[in-house]
Amino acid sequence: MAVIILWSMFVQKPVPPPEAPPGTAPAGMNAPAPEAPEVSEVPEAAPKTPAVPVPVTEAAPERIVRVQTPLYKASLSSRGGTVMKWTLREYAEKDGSGVELVSEGGPYDALAVGWDDDYTLSRANFAVTGDDLSLSADNPTGTLVFEFVTDDYSIRRTYTFHFDSYVVDIKDEVAGTPGYQITLGGDFGMPNRAERYTHVGPVLLLQTDLEQIKPKKLDDGPKIFGGAETKWIALEDKYFCAALVPKKPMVDAKAWKYQDSAAVAFKGEPGVNEFSLYAGPKLQEMLSAAGGGLEHIVDFGFFSPISRPIFWLLKQIYAILGNYGWAIVILTIVVRIPFIPIVNKGQRSMKRLQKVQPLMQQVKEKYKNDPKRMQAEMMNIYKKHKVNPMGGCLPMLIQIPVFFALYKVLMVAIELRGAPWALWITDLSVKDPLYILPIVMGISMFVQQKMTPTGGDPKQQKIMMFMPVIMTFLFVNFPSGLVLYWLTNNLLSIGQQIFVNKKKEPAEA
Repeated sequence: MAVIILWSMFVQKPVPPPEAPPGTAPAGMNAPAPEAPEVSEVPEAAPKTPAVPVPVTEAAPERIVRVQTPLYKASLSSRGGTVMKWTLREYAEKDGSGVELVSEGGPYDALAVGWDDDYTLSRANFAVTGDDLSLSADNPTGTLVFEFVTDDYSIRRTYTFHFDSYVVDIKDEVAGTPGYQITLGGDFGMPNRAERYTHVGPVLLLQTDLEQIKPKKLDDGPKIFGGAETKWIALEDKYFCAALVPKKPMVDAKAWKYQDSAAVAFKGEPGVNEFSLYAGPKLQEMLSAAGGGLEHIVDFGFFSPISRPIFWLLKQIYAILGNYGWAIVILTIVVRIPFIPIVNKGQRSMKRLQKVQPLMQQVKEKYKNDPKRMQAEMMNIYKKHKVNPMGGCLPMLIQIPVFFALYKVLMVAIELRGAPWALWITDLSVKDPLYILPIVMGISMFVQQKMTPTGGDPKQQKIMMFMPVIMTFLFVNFPSGLVLYWLTNNLLSIGQQIFVNKKKEPAEA
């Protein structure tokens, strides 16, 4: 700072301000009437006014309009007709305050409008029609109108709020401007940016494909998408989002990075542009009401055709039990029932494989210098004793899609946020604060391994005994609901293995 100040005082020559045209004064000052020129000269013609003058913030004070519904509280500003605050009432942070979907001091105002990337109109002071709104069942809807008019162009924005929905209807009537753009801003809908296991940032639906954009991918420049194929744009974190669903196809959609924030916007034509704004939690029923397939913003991954029925079943069980922890336990049991015969068969196959292990070891020793003969003799043993070396793996492979689908449901379902189970587990969406569940899960995995018949190299078996330790450390930071599912699944496997081990096999020679 000292270098900059001394340089400007002693080294850098001050640049004279540009001469003001006759009859004008410096911005923000009241100038006296100009004196007549001493020499009778015809002044040069002033530059032509651009077709769309840049609006300057008017001297009128900023007006804040507040909206309250049973679901959220919002504050809207006359500066650009933008959103300043959007606080959810049914979801709380750790300190007990409501989840805030708009952060102050963001790079762009939420829902700013303009005709270029500067969104100049967000600094214009709009006239407001309407007062503070308090919506309820007796007063279900309310409307606010923000309008900015000059001699060359006009912008009229109408918000329509509903007491029982996170969806807000937006209607922009634009005339006289060379273009039209609307942005969600740089942070609207992302209260938690520190999420590690799920996507945080811009997301779009292109026809039927979900396009999730990591902010780092925007370091090289913006990404442009066709307006006709873009069904909606949004900013999201794990559990919340803000999205714009247009009522008609737009010219294009764009995601870009400004400072440290990722922003997303629609570009359209002047005229009437209508949208459904969704700002709230990722609840399937509420998202569906916004249209455009917005419910697909809940990313259930590659196995979503399996995840969605499982998620529906989880909610049905919760409706009966009223506790998501016990609902996860029952769901794990229900999902495992169809696989009981397959798992039993695999466990019996592993048991037979263990019995013939001495014969296989003899063959390995006898034909260790003749790999081809060794392989042929081992295949004869499998055939004679009706052993399938892949019998223990196939049941697991068949269950893998279900495991991944259930894992994804428990990872992204907002229904688990703040949902208690029992005792010290007060939130199934975060890690166990006492680490008891992961440790018990690791112990159950160790017991399961000790009970499971194994074959193969003894050294490999000893190495596999480290797997429970590795899985315990892996699950330490996972959501409690996910650890509870894995623990329940392990206990069911142990019970099934006890049943198989006690069941007598037919007598063999």
